[in-house]
Amino acid sequence: MIRDLFTPTHLLIVAVVAIVLFGAKRLPDTARQLGKSMRILKAETKALKDETPAGEQRTVAGEVVDGANTATADRQASAQAR
Repeated sequence: MIRDLFTPTHLLIVAVVAIVLFGAKRLPDTARQLGKSMRILKAETKALKDETPAGEQRTVAGEVVDGANTATADRQASAQAR
């Protein structure tokens, strides 16, 4: 089902709608800003991962988790809080 969303026809329609909405002159600037935002997000995410030293353990909701399971533990803690 999701595979059908990315057919060439759909992508062409999305491109045409983007050109109509934003105009051909603003699209390069918009794409450039999106790229910058993605690079900043990637750098910040990497910095957060590198922030915790390898030997140090992190606690989430009172449980000690290692770096590999931090995201899973964060999701579980937020689900339990609801």
